[in-house]
Amino acid sequence: MGQEAGGKEVDGRGVEIVSEEREEAELPAGRWTATRRTWRSRRRRLVLIVLSVLILPYALIGLYLLEFIHPVSTLMLRDLVLLRGYDRQWVEFDDIAPVLVQSVMMSEDGQFCAHAGIDWAQMRGVVEDALDGEQTRGASTIPMQTVKNLFLWNGRSFVRKAMELPLAIAADFAWSKRRLMEIYLNVAEWGEGIYGIEAAARHHFGVSAAKLSRRQAALLAVSLPNPIDRTAGKPGRGLRRLAAVIERRAGRSGGYITCLYD
Repeated sequence: MGQEAGGKEVDGRGVEIVSEEREEAELPAGRWTATRRTWRSRRRRLVLIVLSVLILPYALIGLYLLEFIHPVSTLMLRDLVLLRGYDRQWVEFDDIAPVLVQSVMMSEDGQFCAHAGIDWAQMRGVVEDALDGEQTRGASTIPMQTVKNLFLWNGRSFVRKAMELPLAIAADFAWSKRRLMEIYLNVAEWGEGIYGIEAAARHHFGVSAAKLSRRQAALLAVSLPNPIDRTAGKPGRGLRRLAAVIERRAGRSGGYITCLYD
């Protein structure tokens, strides 16, 4: 690489090297203006797409105030796109056995009636454990799990968690606790292609959601964290042991469920 007379820079084969700045300077003014306008337009469209993706869940939270609308989860949409299909039969909150609601609360979110979407005490504990280098425990509330199921994706991610927290607060603010629990129990996954408590109760135990026993409800509740590996209808010893604990807690949960039952 060197320079010829006149200050032109050439490579080893004698081919002139044109810098990016010089190339831009040599573009006709009209063409360069059109190029900048095109890139500006593309950036604007990209920003609008990103903003739409971020805003859409909040608009849907408002739409889902209408009780005749039965939301679907991102996993259901995935199954449809992949042509797998799924089983989900929407059931009203009053048609779900109270023992199932109690069991899910005691297993997933004991402070459901007390917090406003996020259990900050639990969240602080998780952050402190992470800062200390300890293994973190779960701190997801039912509102957090509901918005994740409806609008986000599975897997650990700081990006997902950053989106999940304000969505959980918005959902808890907009929806009644009964509506929130109703949506959660109708979109939760209970096995491959099995969504919602009605489909889960019929698939695992051959009964409707209204007819679940205390033990069946407890088994379904403790299978929620990992419904693919934890099969409520065919529980192992460990799952039965967990279910027994939740069954006892559910029996003493009267003071925790006042926001759902008068």
